[in-house]
Amino acid sequence: MDPAETARQRLISGRAWDDFCDTLKVAGRHIESFASPLSDLDRAEWYRFMSRLARSSMERLIENAEPTRPRLRDMVWRQSINVQTVDQDHLMCQFDEARDYVITGTRGTIPYFVMALCTCPAPDLPGAQDWAAQGVAGLERFDPSNLKTTGFLHSRQIRFEDDGSFEVVLSQNDPGEGRNWLRLAPETNCILIRLVWSDRSSERAPVMTISRTDNAPPEPVNPALIADNLAWTAQAVLGYAELVRNWWEGTQGNFSDRLNRLDYSRAQYLSNGGVPDRHVAFGGWEKGLDEALVLEFTPPPCEYWNFQLCNVWQENLDTFEDGNGWISNYRHKAEADGRVRVVIAERDLGIGGNWIDSYGHERGIWGLRFVLTETTAPVALWRLPLAVLEAKGLGALDPQAAIATGQFVD
Repeated sequence: MDPAETARQRLISGRAWDDFCDTLKVAGRHIESFASPLSDLDRAEWYRFMSRLARSSMERLIENAEPTRPRLRDMVWRQSINVQTVDQDHLMCQFDEARDYVITGTRGTIPYFVMALCTCPAPDLPGAQDWAAQGVAGLERFDPSNLKTTGFLHSRQIRFEDDGSFEVVLSQNDPGEGRNWLRLAPETNCILIRLVWSDRSSERAPVMTISRTDNAPPEPVNPALIADNLAWTAQAVLGYAELVRNWWEGTQGNFSDRLNRLDYSRAQYLSNGGVPDRHVAFGGWEKGLDEALVLEFTPPPCEYWNFQLCNVWQENLDTFEDGNGWISNYRHKAEADGRVRVVIAERDLGIGGNWIDSYGHERGIWGLRFVLTETTAPVALWRLPLAVLEAKGLGALDPQAAIATGQFVD
């Protein structure tokens, strides 16, 4: 039978929906594959993470995946995947194939944005087969979370008109001299646009729209399309469930075995839709609720930098809504010599620097990123009891006892 007809029949019969639901169940139960200790808070946040992934994936891969209605949509509120910086918004548009598109817009006043074309492992008609029974093994052939960047263009490279308007052509063939161009690969699945803010209260975001250059009229959805999109959505949830496990205790990071370090790894960052305009150090952190972690580093000249604290599932802690949980070049306190000190603890110890509330967490992921820079920053790190820091203050930070981290590992 023709695969498109198979996908149609699976949707009409309800089998595509059943497989969608069953795959979500597999994703949720994936927490049982973790060997590392997890607190009740970690587990509560896992199932909330699953609901966020489902909501985000439905928005991206069902609502925003109609071939004749391309749209650039922001990630849904509160969603955070892969240590997404609070100062950065993500606009995405899913492609059914590498057609020719054009993005038009106005520059806005934010300092920087970057467009990236991505691909991931995917069959032509995923709605024609069941995926739940394949479990994690099916991700080798179909993994919407496994994004690889095939091309990028940042705002410093784009030619703008005097009024701030611009146009970027997305195509496999060069549109001609003088035009902003992002080259599509035949396997391109989507575009991801990162918008970097310095002050949300005073800046305006770029306004962008995407359209097909063949001017194809909008068409109604059909059963085969929805069968495909249900499969994309459920596999995305499962893919991200496996991704956070693999980063925490698998082959792609194994941070739980190398705690309280920050390692710069191009391979790690680029493994999931990263763009090579920045250096990012990731790592796992751990401390008791009666302990603190103190970090010091000197940021190099760059377009943007930030440090952020996340849970095991790579989400910003809930305190980001209160303005806590991260610092950046636009919002931090520096020492007289330019050093930045971060104090991670359950309460503000009153020793200066930048306090980040661990908010009941004893472990998680953290990240330090520098955008548009030739150099990075080594990091000095201490793990100390709160009582010692409160008694000795900064005198407790013995340089000889510091853990030296922030090195390149590839």
